[in-house]
Amino acid sequence: MENRKLGSAGLATSALGLGCMGMAGAYGAADNDEAVATIRRALDLGVTLIDTADFYGPGTAEKIVAQALSSRRDEAVVATKFGMRRPAAGPPYVDGSPAYVREACEASLQRMGLDHIDLYYLARLDPKVDIEETVGALGELVAEGKVRHIGLCEVSARTLRRAHAVHPIAALQTEYSLWERHVEEEILATCRELGTGFVAYSPLGRGFLTGAFDSADDLAEDDQRRNHPRFQSENFDHNRNLVRTVEELADNKGISLTQLALAWVLAQGGDVVPIPGTRRITHLEQNAAATEVRLTDEEVGRLSDLFPVGATAGPRYPAHFMRTIDQS
Repeated sequence: MENRKLGSAGLATSALGLGCMGMAGAYGAADNDEAVATIRRALDLGVTLIDTADFYGPGTAEKIVAQALSSRRDEAVVATKFGMRRPAAGPPYVDGSPAYVREACEASLQRMGLDHIDLYYLARLDPKVDIEETVGALGELVAEGKVRHIGLCEVSARTLRRAHAVHPIAALQTEYSLWERHVEEEILATCRELGTGFVAYSPLGRGFLTGAFDSADDLAEDDQRRNHPRFQSENFDHNRNLVRTVEELADNKGISLTQLALAWVLAQGGDVVPIPGTRRITHLEQNAAATEVRLTDEEVGRLSDLFPVGATAGPRYPAHFMRTIDQS
């Protein structure tokens, strides 16, 4: 599989990564053994970027990664995230304090049985803590060898610039797909200016761009997507019809909708690495095959026109989650 570089510091990863959130039950019950086997199959296919977080589960996904990499650590670029605290009592909240940076890192290292984390992300901006303080603490972990590269998630171009002035930011992870293209306005250009790689999470629109759903009833009762506005009522119908507009192009190329959607993201630049999540080997193999699809400039343009910026109905997240995203 093709490799790509994330950031000017030279962090090399596979062109396609593997997201592990679903392995912790976010989209319904998950099977631990199948999740472990999926990660190991990813390595077999040359997928090196394994993306997880301490709050998936919480802790569950990191433990799965540890089990999967028990004898294959050197084959993987391990990325994990911190900052979303989920107390036993009370609502989740963001914590980017320097003290928690270190506490969370030590816990993740222990949970995954690692001596260093290849790429360590702040999951969300903490409005109570200056980004310079958080990144300064992350920089100390780099100096100590516990973290190799620093990443941020869902921050604005302005925040990225402030962070980068303190320490190089290897990667920015933000939602990006045919149905969510807000990063094209300013964020992607800022990443390129600063030498920051871009990691696209939910490149399949949380599964919507696979064409697998005819109604929200297709989702498991405990699937958190049922709470997402884009999967509800009239929004669902509108978005399903949008997906159907690109089916013909996939059919003409003899590929799946999944592969078409991923190929479009891969075509956005050699510094863009999508990380579709899955917990099943069959889906993983289909995703990995997307790296072999070559779209012409005309096809990329046609897809962009069929799925223009802002065409998707509904906010990206429920209101309480949208408030955690840095948009200023």
